[in-house]
Amino acid sequence: MKRAKTYTVQFRRKRIGKTNYKKRLKLLSAKKPRLVIRKSLNNIIAQIVEYNPKGDKIILSTHSRELMKYGWNLNLGNLPSAYLVGLLIGIKAVKKNIKSAILDIGLQKSVKGSRIYAVLKGCIDAGLDIPHSPEILPTEERIKGKHIADYYSVLKKNNQLGNKFSTYEKNKVVLENFMKYFEETKNKILGVK
Repeated sequence: MKRAKTYTVQFRRKRIGKTNYKKRLKLLSAKKPRLVIRKSLNNIIAQIVEYNPKGDKIILSTHSRELMKYGWNLNLGNLPSAYLVGLLIGIKAVKKNIKSAILDIGLQKSVKGSRIYAVLKGCIDAGLDIPHSPEILPTEERIKGKHIADYYSVLKKNNQLGNKFSTYEKNKVVLENFMKYFEETKNKILGVK
């Protein structure tokens, strides 16, 4: 505790490390809706949020569990799922006449090619205008899940699968066809027959 006569107590959210107010002020000064992306180990949430003096207003929200409606019964927290979540919220935003936004990753670390940027790529492919640097986006192969199928093949070949892909096996998913599942789900989201 400070012993000086004058001491200003910081905002609670800053004290507990939940909000970086300098970063938030910069985002709000753009006067555009924010694309807020939050991830957990097994899920991804994307929201379009507008500033309101009484509290931020969520205009749109998409959770990775929504992908199940489109036939995606694979992992909901991986990179291809993140892209599909971005595509889904991007399409919803375009339908609501939202043309541009600013990326808000909060206190998460910015890692080139991560799930956060896969969501961003999905939004951009859906038609949203979001300022970004193209080199931070994941490659098309990673977005389609080629790295997952390759990893599965290597483990299967060496008999080291263990429980790593047990969820896929339980759902009777052939991981060699991962990219095909991805394309089918993407087409369902886009409304392509």
